[in-house]
Amino acid sequence: MYRSNGNFEAFGRPLKPADIDGKKAYFVGSGLASLAGATFLIRDAQLPGDKITIFEELALPGGSMDGILDEHKGFIVRGGREMEAHFETLWDLFKSVPSLENENASVLDDMYWIHKIDPASNPARALQNRGEKIDHIKDLTLTRGASEELMKLVLTREEDLQDKRIDEVFGKEFFQSHFWLYWATMFAFEPWASALEMRRYTLRFIHHISTLSDLTSLRFTRYNQYESLIKPLVANLENHGVTFVYNTQVDDIELGAGTSSRFARTIHLTENGESKTIDLTENDLVFVTNGSITESSTYGDNDHPAPVETDHGGAWSLWKSLAAQDSALGHPEKFCENIPEANWSISATVTLTDDKVWPYLEKITGRDPRKGEIVTGGPCTIADSSWLYGFSMSRQPHFAAQDPQKELVVWLYGLFSDKPGDYVKKTIRECTGAELCAEWLYHIGVPEDQIDDLAHNSASTVPCNMPYITSYFMPRALGDRPLVVPQGYTNLAFIGNFAETERDTVFTTEYSVRTAMEAVYTLLKVDRGVPEVFDSSFDIRVLLSAIYYLNDRKSLTEIKFPLIEKLIGKAALKKIEGTYIEQLLEGAKLI
Repeated sequence: MYRSNGNFEAFGRPLKPADIDGKKAYFVGSGLASLAGATFLIRDAQLPGDKITIFEELALPGGSMDGILDEHKGFIVRGGREMEAHFETLWDLFKSVPSLENENASVLDDMYWIHKIDPASNPARALQNRGEKIDHIKDLTLTRGASEELMKLVLTREEDLQDKRIDEVFGKEFFQSHFWLYWATMFAFEPWASALEMRRYTLRFIHHISTLSDLTSLRFTRYNQYESLIKPLVANLENHGVTFVYNTQVDDIELGAGTSSRFARTIHLTENGESKTIDLTENDLVFVTNGSITESSTYGDNDHPAPVETDHGGAWSLWKSLAAQDSALGHPEKFCENIPEANWSISATVTLTDDKVWPYLEKITGRDPRKGEIVTGGPCTIADSSWLYGFSMSRQPHFAAQDPQKELVVWLYGLFSDKPGDYVKKTIRECTGAELCAEWLYHIGVPEDQIDDLAHNSASTVPCNMPYITSYFMPRALGDRPLVVPQGYTNLAFIGNFAETERDTVFTTEYSVRTAMEAVYTLLKVDRGVPEVFDSSFDIRVLLSAIYYLNDRKSLTEIKFPLIEKLIGKAALKKIEGTYIEQLLEGAKLI
C-alpha cells in the first residue's frame, strides 16, 4: 500500500490484483468502515460481492451513523458527523456509490449539488444570556501566552505527547478563549482529552482556523446521514450480492502463527442465539471494526431519562480477546475504561410538533426552519451553559418521513455531564427528555413561565446515553491502537477509528473510510494510491492565513508574538517589497 496525491492516481482504475480469485472476505460490524471496505473490495480489488459477508450485532446496518424513526419514541439521531471538502477518501468512495434520490447520479453528486444551492454557514456560532449572540463572535481571543502554548504543541513530536492530557499542555487563559470554545464544541474535545490527538487535529484542520466562527467549511447531507449515506451504500452492496448477517455477534477470532507470519484462523460467532464457527483458509480475509463509541447506547423518552449502562458489549470484548492473544493488537482498556465523569455522554433528539418554538430559532439564526435550507449549519453553542450545551438543526425535513410544516427535528448535546443545569437543577444524565428540552428552551430565550408547558406539549424529546462516545479522545500512547494491518499478519486488518494510521484524526467519517481503503489495498496489493491526508499544514498560504486569524485579523506589525517579532520587523518588510513573499503576505491579509 502506498499513499499518493494528484488526479492521475485519484482518477485511475487499478488492474485486477493477482490471486484475487477464490478469496472470501468477512467483516465484523456494518458501520461505515466495513461498508466502505466492502465497496473497495468490489470496485478496486474486483472481488465478487457474493464472496463478501458482513456480520452485524444489531438488526440494521450503519454503526454510529444512524437516524431512525422509532414507532414508539419517534425520530432519533444519536449524532452526526461533520464533513468537509478535503475528506479525500470519503469522496473517493461516494463518487462511485449510486444515488437513491437522483437517477444517473452518485451520492457525491447529491451532496455537491445541494451544497452549491444551499452552502453551509452558521450565523449564530455561540450564544449567551439566553439567546444573545456572543460579543466579537469572529475573534478567537487567544492571549500571547495561549498562542505560544498552541505553537509549542504543534511543534512537539507525537512520541513526546504520549498519555498527556490537553490540560497538561495548556493553561487557564487558553481555556477561556473563543478558540477553545469553538474548537471543543466543533470537535467534542474536553480538557482531559488526548493532547496527542489535539495536535493531530490542529495540523489536520489548520485550514479551518479562518472559519471556526461561521463553519462555512462544512458539508451536509440532504437528510440524516443514515438515509443519505448508509442506505445507498447498503443498497449498492446488496445489488452486488454482498451478504449481511444481522443479530450476530462475533465472540472471538482465534489467531495462529507460522514461521514468519501471523493470521486469523477461526471465527467464533453467535447468530440469533446459535453458536457457530467459521474455519478460515489462507484465501479468507477478516476485517475487524475494533471498539465502538455507540456500544451500550440507551434511550429514554419525554418522561424518563436514558438508563446508564456500561456493559462493554461485543465490539470491546472482541478487541480485548484479540489483544490478549497478541500485544501488538493494541490496548483496548485505555479507551473503554476509566472514562472521566465530566465526559460528554448525553445527546437528545427534539421533535417540535407545533409552531410555538420555531420563532425563537428564526430570531437567533435569521432563518425560517421550515424552508428546507440549513438552519444552524453545525453546532450552535451556549457559552454560558453549565453543561456547555449546544444544538444543531440541519435541513428540514431531516427524515424523509417527516412533515416539515408540522415537525421540526433539533439535535442537542452537552459536553459536561457532572454539573447541574442552569434551569433544570440536575446533571444532564439525570434528566428526562422534557427536562433536556426545557434546559434548551431556557437558553434560547423562551420566557420561563412558558418553558415547562412547551417542553411537555409542543415537543417530544428522546434522550440517548452513550457511555463510550468520547473514548476516541482518551489519552493514549503509541501502540495503544493496532496498525490497520499489524506487522506480519497476512489476512487480518483493523478498520475504523480505533485503528492506527498516520496523520489523520479520529471521530471523522474520513478516518473510517481511510482505514478501510488502506486495509483492502494492503491485504490485496491493490496497485492504486490511497489519497494522502490533505496537506494543509505544509501549505505556506494556509499557515499564513492561520496566523492572521489566530491573532484576530491583525497585521504582522501588530502581532505580539516572539517568533514573528524576531523575523518580521519594518526593516524585513522593506526588504521583501516587490517580491513573491510580499504577495503571499498580502494574500493572507498580514500586510
